[in-house]
Amino acid sequence: MRAVIQRVASSEVRVNHESIGKIGYGMNVLLGIKSDDTEADMDYIINKIVNLRIFDDSDGKMNLSILDSAGELLLVSQFTLYGDCRKGRRPGFTRSGSVAEAQKKYDLFVKKIREQPVKKVETGIFQAEMEVSIINDGPVTLLLDSEKQF
Repeated sequence: MRAVIQRVASSEVRVNHESIGKIGYGMNVLLGIKSDDTEADMDYIINKIVNLRIFDDSDGKMNLSILDSAGELLLVSQFTLYGDCRKGRRPGFTRSGSVAEAQKKYDLFVKKIREQPVKKVETGIFQAEMEVSIINDGPVTLLLDSEKQF
């Protein structure tokens, strides 16, 4: 499982030009799920998301988590995080797995992250064509991988 985490001043996701998720100060998370991801992979990524200290304390030092800072979270599924660009010019997505399996894993991930004491959790729509607006804060962008490849 992979996640791109961005600290944001605000973020919004739209489907068919209609806002379906919107947050203020907090974190935008793009989530990639691969075919052999397990619940342990989910738990690892969720633990990182809610505990990463990427928000500034009163001294301006990145020392607070999303929980400490009362930040909000926007979660957007993005299968292209497993795009393989090593051969040719068009990415391959075989590691992303089947849509049905990924949907189940995404739904479970959403359920689990909503069980965390995050102030507000909004989501996109799985497999929808989405427009994501992000106003970065910092910018602060981090990559997470449950296999710890980076």
